[in-house]
Amino acid sequence: MTQPPGCYVDAVEAVGSTGWGRLNFFRSGRAREVARQADARVSQGVHVLPPPADVFRALELTPPDRVRVAILGQDPYPTPGDAHGLAFSMATDGRRLPMSLRTVFEALACDTGLPTPAHGDLTRWACHGVLLLNTVLTVEAGKANSHKGLGWEALAREVLDVLNAGERPVVFMLWGNHAHAAGRKLDRSRHCVIETAHPSPLSRGSGPSHRFVAARPFRQANDWLAAQGLEPVDWSLHN
Repeated sequence: MTQPPGCYVDAVEAVGSTGWGRLNFFRSGRAREVARQADARVSQGVHVLPPPADVFRALELTPPDRVRVAILGQDPYPTPGDAHGLAFSMATDGRRLPMSLRTVFEALACDTGLPTPAHGDLTRWACHGVLLLNTVLTVEAGKANSHKGLGWEALAREVLDVLNAGERPVVFMLWGNHAHAAGRKLDRSRHCVIETAHPSPLSRGSGPSHRFVAARPFRQANDWLAAQGLEPVDWSLHN
């Protein structure tokens, strides 16, 4: 049985066997350089999130040839125990959901009529072709955005470039200005690009009037997929 990676550099080596391992970010050694910086923080006694076993979970669960929808986040939740490698997703442990995720679920209910999930684990989406990728893959506990500029951003750019150049049409769901900027070069003649406010409570409005909810992002995504003759996403998070 394969042992989980004990450090971030080990996690990089494990990605080599996946479809994303062909990216220049991994083949050039850039990934190891960034991972070494994260490991250095750990050696200094800093609590870095998520753990190495989860840092590339988005790529592992949703290989390039299965991506139907790409949702771009910013960085992991900085509260220990929340982040597990999927953007906006929260490890299930019965704790109160982050406000941003609660807004996402409000939009989901409005768009699909699905009941509000009792947990924040979005793994089922990832397994159904929804890439949940943060532009920064690690964070220090209690310090949101603390690893911005460490070097992870290059990976997100390459992932978007690969999906943009691929033959498969993809729905890019860009939530907030940070994601909008990352998606400026996307080919909107071949792909669907849905730009909305961030689901953060800092965006204007609340409930159905929140700008993210009012944009109807999940309905837009499925309507576009259906118009292309493609199967809509099953957004249900209930087993």
